[in-house]
Amino acid sequence: MVSKYNENLIQSATNGRVFARDMTASSPSQKTVLVATDTAFVRDRFKDALGAAGHRAVIVKSVAQLLARVRADLAELDLIVLDLRMPHASGVDLVQRIRKLDEGHLPILVFSGTVTSAEEVRQLAALGVGGYINEYSAVEHILPSIAPHLFPDNFNRRASPRVVLGIPIQYRYGNTIAAALTLNLSHGGIAIRTTSPLDSASKIKVRFRMPGSKRDIDAEGRVAWSDRRVGMGIQFERVDPANQAVIDSFVDAHFFSNRKA
Repeated sequence: MVSKYNENLIQSATNGRVFARDMTASSPSQKTVLVATDTAFVRDRFKDALGAAGHRAVIVKSVAQLLARVRADLAELDLIVLDLRMPHASGVDLVQRIRKLDEGHLPILVFSGTVTSAEEVRQLAALGVGGYINEYSAVEHILPSIAPHLFPDNFNRRASPRVVLGIPIQYRYGNTIAAALTLNLSHGGIAIRTTSPLDSASKIKVRFRMPGSKRDIDAEGRVAWSDRRVGMGIQFERVDPANQAVIDSFVDAHFFSNRKA
Protein backbone atom coordinates (compact mmCIF):
# COMPACT_ATOMS: atom_id res chain seq x y z
CA MET A 1 0.00 0.00 0.00
CA VAL A 2 1.34 3.42 -0.91
CA SER A 3 1.81 5.84 1.99
CA LYS A 4 -0.30 9.01 1.70
CA TYR A 5 2.75 10.90 2.96
CA ASN A 6 4.80 9.57 0.05
CA GLU A 7 2.13 10.55 -2.46
CA ASN A 8 2.42 14.17 -1.42
CA LEU A 9 6.18 14.26 -1.88
CA ILE A 10 6.34 13.64 -5.63
CA GLN A 11 7.53 16.77 -7.37
CA SER A 12 7.63 17.67 -11.06
CA ALA A 13 11.21 18.80 -11.77
CA THR A 14 10.24 20.57 -14.98
CA ASN A 15 8.04 23.23 -13.40
CA GLY A 16 8.66 22.91 -9.66
CA ARG A 17 5.03 22.34 -8.69
CA VAL A 18 4.14 19.74 -6.09
CA PHE A 19 1.30 17.32 -6.57
CA ALA A 20 0.06 13.92 -5.42
CA ARG A 21 0.69 10.93 -7.66
CA ASP A 22 -0.03 7.24 -7.26
CA MET A 23 3.38 5.53 -7.36
CA THR A 24 2.20 1.94 -7.62
CA ALA A 25 2.65 1.89 -11.40
CA SER A 26 6.17 3.32 -11.49
CA SER A 27 8.09 2.19 -8.39
CA PRO A 28 7.78 0.13 -5.21
CA SER A 29 6.34 2.09 -2.33
CA GLN A 30 8.91 0.95 0.25
CA LYS A 31 12.53 2.01 0.00
CA THR A 32 15.52 1.01 2.11
CA VAL A 33 17.71 3.83 3.40
CA LEU A 34 20.99 3.29 5.24
CA VAL A 35 21.55 6.09 7.77
CA ALA A 36 25.10 6.24 9.17
CA THR A 37 25.91 8.54 12.09
CA ASP A 38 27.23 8.17 15.62
CA THR A 39 24.84 10.85 16.89
CA ALA A 40 21.85 9.18 18.54
CA PHE A 41 19.24 11.92 18.16
CA VAL A 42 20.02 12.27 14.44
CA ARG A 43 19.63 8.51 13.96
CA ASP A 44 16.32 8.56 15.83
CA ARG A 45 14.92 11.49 13.85
CA PHE A 46 15.69 9.94 10.47
CA LYS A 47 14.43 6.54 11.57
CA ASP A 48 11.14 8.08 12.69
CA ALA A 49 10.69 10.02 9.45
CA LEU A 50 11.40 7.04 7.23
CA GLY A 51 9.26 4.68 9.31
CA ALA A 52 6.31 7.07 9.30
CA ALA A 53 6.40 7.13 5.50
CA GLY A 54 6.48 3.34 5.25
CA HIS A 55 10.17 2.96 4.42
CA ARG A 56 12.81 0.72 5.95
CA ALA A 57 15.59 2.51 7.82
CA VAL A 58 18.85 0.64 8.36
CA ILE A 59 20.61 2.49 11.18
CA VAL A 60 24.35 2.19 11.86
CA LYS A 61 26.57 4.12 14.26
CA SER A 62 30.09 3.12 13.24
CA VAL A 63 32.18 2.86 10.10
CA ALA A 64 32.58 -0.90 10.61
CA GLN A 65 28.81 -1.37 10.73
CA LEU A 66 28.34 0.88 7.71
CA LEU A 67 30.77 -1.01 5.49
CA ALA A 68 29.45 -4.38 6.66
CA ARG A 69 25.90 -3.34 5.74
CA VAL A 70 26.96 -2.09 2.32
CA ARG A 71 28.68 -5.43 1.65
CA ALA A 72 25.77 -7.54 2.90
CA ASP A 73 22.78 -5.52 1.68
CA LEU A 74 24.03 -3.77 -1.47
CA ALA A 75 21.24 -5.14 -3.65
CA GLU A 76 18.52 -4.00 -1.22
CA LEU A 77 19.77 -0.47 -0.50
CA ASP A 78 18.23 2.52 -2.28
CA LEU A 79 20.11 5.37 -0.59
CA ILE A 80 22.87 6.11 1.94
CA VAL A 81 22.62 9.15 4.21
CA LEU A 82 26.07 9.72 5.65
CA ASP A 83 27.83 11.49 8.51
CA LEU A 84 31.36 12.24 7.29
CA ARG A 85 32.82 12.62 10.78
CA MET A 86 32.36 9.22 12.37
CA PRO A 87 35.37 7.80 14.27
CA HIS A 88 37.96 5.68 12.43
CA ALA A 89 37.28 7.08 8.95
CA SER A 90 36.14 10.46 7.79
CA GLY A 91 35.47 12.74 4.89
CA VAL A 92 36.46 11.76 1.40
CA ASP A 93 38.21 8.61 2.61
CA LEU A 94 34.94 7.23 3.97
CA VAL A 95 33.12 7.77 0.67
CA GLN A 96 36.02 6.21 -1.22
CA ARG A 97 35.70 3.09 0.94
CA ILE A 98 31.99 2.88 0.15
CA ARG A 99 32.67 3.31 -3.57
CA LYS A 100 35.10 0.38 -3.55
CA LEU A 101 32.20 -1.79 -2.39
CA ASP A 102 29.31 -0.41 -4.45
CA GLU A 103 31.29 0.58 -7.59
CA GLY A 104 29.46 3.90 -7.68
CA HIS A 105 25.95 2.44 -7.89
CA LEU A 106 24.36 3.82 -4.71
CA PRO A 107 23.15 7.41 -4.35
CA ILE A 108 24.75 9.10 -1.34
CA LEU A 109 23.56 12.14 0.58
CA VAL A 110 25.87 13.78 3.11
CA PHE A 111 24.91 15.61 6.28
CA SER A 112 25.77 19.19 5.39
CA GLY A 113 27.12 20.05 8.84
CA THR A 114 29.84 17.42 8.52
CA VAL A 115 31.47 19.04 5.47
CA THR A 116 34.56 21.09 6.32
CA SER A 117 35.70 22.85 3.15
CA ALA A 118 34.89 23.76 -0.43
CA GLU A 119 37.70 21.48 -1.59
CA GLU A 120 36.03 18.57 0.19
CA VAL A 121 32.77 19.41 -1.62
CA ARG A 122 34.60 19.19 -4.95
CA GLN A 123 36.17 15.85 -4.03
CA LEU A 124 32.83 14.46 -2.89
CA ALA A 125 31.22 15.53 -6.16
CA ALA A 126 33.91 13.63 -8.06
CA LEU A 127 32.92 10.53 -6.07
CA GLY A 128 29.28 10.91 -7.06
CA VAL A 129 27.82 12.38 -3.86
CA GLY A 130 24.42 13.60 -5.02
CA GLY A 131 23.51 16.22 -2.44
CA TYR A 132 23.45 17.43 1.14
CA ILE A 133 20.84 17.30 3.86
CA ASN A 134 20.73 19.11 7.18
CA GLU A 135 21.17 16.64 10.04
CA TYR A 136 19.05 18.87 12.28
CA SER A 137 16.04 18.85 9.96
CA ALA A 138 12.71 18.39 11.69
CA VAL A 139 11.10 15.00 11.10
CA GLU A 140 8.49 16.44 8.72
CA HIS A 141 11.20 18.04 6.56
CA ILE A 142 13.29 14.92 5.98
CA LEU A 143 11.24 13.04 3.39
CA PRO A 144 10.70 16.05 1.09
CA SER A 145 14.47 16.54 1.06
CA ILE A 146 15.33 12.98 0.02
CA ALA A 147 12.31 12.23 -2.19
CA PRO A 148 14.24 12.86 -5.47
CA HIS A 149 16.63 10.06 -4.53
CA LEU A 150 13.93 7.65 -3.39
CA PHE A 151 11.67 8.20 -6.40
CA PRO A 152 13.93 9.23 -9.31
CA ASP A 153 11.41 8.16 -11.96
CA ASN A 154 9.11 10.97 -10.83
CA PHE A 155 11.76 13.66 -11.35
CA ASN A 156 12.63 14.86 -14.85
CA ARG A 157 16.19 16.10 -14.39
CA ARG A 158 17.05 16.28 -18.08
CA ALA A 159 15.10 19.52 -18.54
CA SER A 160 16.14 21.25 -15.32
CA PRO A 161 18.78 19.63 -13.12
CA ARG A 162 18.12 19.92 -9.39
CA VAL A 163 20.47 18.92 -6.59
CA VAL A 164 19.18 17.95 -3.16
CA LEU A 165 20.45 20.57 -0.73
CA GLY A 166 19.29 20.78 2.88
CA ILE A 167 20.93 23.91 4.31
CA PRO A 168 19.71 26.92 6.31
CA ILE A 169 18.43 29.85 4.28
CA GLN A 170 17.23 33.33 5.20
CA TYR A 171 14.64 35.04 3.05
CA ARG A 172 13.17 38.53 3.09
CA TYR A 173 9.83 39.73 1.81
CA GLY A 174 9.18 43.43 2.35
CA ASN A 175 10.06 44.08 6.00
CA THR A 176 9.64 40.45 7.04
CA ILE A 177 12.70 38.23 7.51
CA ALA A 178 12.30 34.48 8.00
CA ALA A 179 14.54 31.42 8.24
CA ALA A 180 13.96 28.00 6.73
CA LEU A 181 15.72 25.04 5.14
CA THR A 182 16.30 24.46 1.45
CA LEU A 183 15.02 21.43 -0.46
CA ASN A 184 17.00 21.62 -3.68
CA LEU A 185 19.06 23.93 -5.87
CA SER A 186 19.19 24.46 -9.64
CA HIS A 187 21.06 26.84 -11.91
CA GLY A 188 18.13 29.23 -11.89
CA GLY A 189 16.51 28.87 -8.50
CA ILE A 190 16.10 27.24 -5.12
CA ALA A 191 13.27 25.43 -3.33
CA ILE A 192 12.54 26.21 0.32
CA ARG A 193 10.78 24.06 2.89
CA THR A 194 8.23 26.17 4.78
CA THR A 195 4.65 25.82 6.00
CA SER A 196 4.05 29.53 5.34
CA PRO A 197 4.98 30.00 1.68
CA LEU A 198 4.50 33.33 -0.07
CA ASP A 199 2.07 33.80 -2.93
CA SER A 200 3.28 33.03 -6.43
CA ALA A 201 5.02 35.96 -8.16
CA SER A 202 6.01 37.58 -4.83
CA LYS A 203 9.37 39.33 -4.96
CA ILE A 204 11.86 37.90 -2.50
CA LYS A 205 15.50 38.16 -1.41
CA VAL A 206 17.41 35.12 -0.18
CA ARG A 207 20.74 34.53 1.56
CA PHE A 208 22.40 31.15 1.99
CA ARG A 209 25.83 29.57 2.25
CA MET A 210 26.93 26.57 0.19
CA PRO A 211 28.38 23.51 1.97
CA GLY A 212 32.05 24.04 2.72
CA SER A 213 31.94 27.76 1.89
CA LYS A 214 32.71 30.68 4.23
CA ARG A 215 30.79 33.35 2.31
CA ASP A 216 27.10 33.98 1.85
CA ILE A 217 25.30 34.06 -1.47
CA ASP A 218 22.69 36.78 -1.90
CA ALA A 219 20.07 36.56 -4.63
CA GLU A 220 16.87 38.27 -5.64
CA GLY A 221 13.99 36.50 -7.31
CA ARG A 222 10.31 35.74 -7.37
CA VAL A 223 8.14 32.91 -6.08
CA ALA A 224 7.63 30.53 -9.00
CA TRP A 225 5.41 28.04 -7.15
CA SER A 226 3.85 27.84 -3.70
CA ASP A 227 2.35 24.87 -1.86
CA ARG A 228 1.53 24.82 1.87
CA ARG A 229 2.24 21.11 2.09
CA VAL A 230 5.84 21.54 0.99
CA GLY A 231 7.04 25.11 0.60
CA MET A 232 7.91 27.35 -2.32
CA GLY A 233 10.24 27.58 -5.28
CA ILE A 234 12.25 30.72 -5.97
CA GLN A 235 13.31 31.67 -9.48
CA PHE A 236 16.47 33.78 -9.40
CA GLU A 237 16.25 37.13 -11.18
CA ARG A 238 19.41 38.81 -9.91
CA VAL A 239 22.57 37.03 -8.76
CA ASP A 240 26.10 38.38 -8.71
CA PRO A 241 28.06 36.69 -11.55
CA ALA A 242 30.65 35.29 -9.13
CA ASN A 243 27.90 33.76 -7.00
CA GLN A 244 26.13 32.40 -10.07
CA ALA A 245 29.37 30.71 -11.05
CA VAL A 246 29.51 29.04 -7.62
CA ILE A 247 25.91 27.84 -7.99
CA ASP A 248 26.48 26.57 -11.53
CA SER A 249 29.63 24.72 -10.54
CA PHE A 250 27.92 23.07 -7.58
CA VAL A 251 24.87 21.95 -9.58
CA ASP A 252 26.95 20.65 -12.46
CA ALA A 253 29.24 18.72 -10.11
CA HIS A 254 26.45 17.13 -8.08
CA PHE A 255 23.83 16.54 -10.74
CA PHE A 256 23.20 12.84 -10.67
CA SER A 257 21.21 9.96 -12.10
CA ASN A 258 20.48 7.71 -9.15
CA ARG A 259 19.27 4.64 -10.95
CA LYS A 260 20.70 1.41 -9.62
CA ALA A 261 22.59 -0.54 -12.25
